[in-house]
Amino acid sequence: MKAEDYAESAALVTEECTKALKAIEPEKVLEYLEMLTGARKVFFVGVGRVLLSLEAMAKRYAHLGIDTVIVGQITEPAITKDDVLIVGSGSGETMFPAGIAGKAKAIGAKVIHIGSNPNSGLKDVADLFVRIPVESRAKAPDEIHSEQPMTSLFEQSLLLFGDTTALMLVREKHLELDKLWEYHANLE
Repeated sequence: MKAEDYAESAALVTEECTKALKAIEPEKVLEYLEMLTGARKVFFVGVGRVLLSLEAMAKRYAHLGIDTVIVGQITEPAITKDDVLIVGSGSGETMFPAGIAGKAKAIGAKVIHIGSNPNSGLKDVADLFVRIPVESRAKAPDEIHSEQPMTSLFEQSLLLFGDTTALMLVREKHLELDKLWEYHANLE
């Protein structure tokens, strides 16, 4: 290993993330934001590193005044027809998120799937599919290849998608950044 390996690896990661974010359809992003801001509450479900990215998204949206909930938290309220469930799953086949999506849909909530596989079982459940077309276990021919391990590019892109859409909301609503601190945790 050499000192320049860090700069080379950092460049690869950021270039892959940039390519992935640019490949997301802008019209889908606008639909996503409309559903997000029209919901009473926004629920998030995923597993593993995807869940960590979703938790960061939920926290950032909460800073913007959006009522967010992580599925499985002890204080999780009931989902209703006025709510949205955001499912993070690259493959769209992960059992727990897929099962939760089906249940939310049956209750009448809107379901948004953010993933990479447009042909997953979630296509029959989701009201909106936002595709981050990066390499997944599905190995579709049009996926963006990554040199990073496993599905790192999906998780990174999901996190950056959350921050990108949060910035769009800040600009759209003309929110003053200094005033957002009222939503920040203060028991730290």
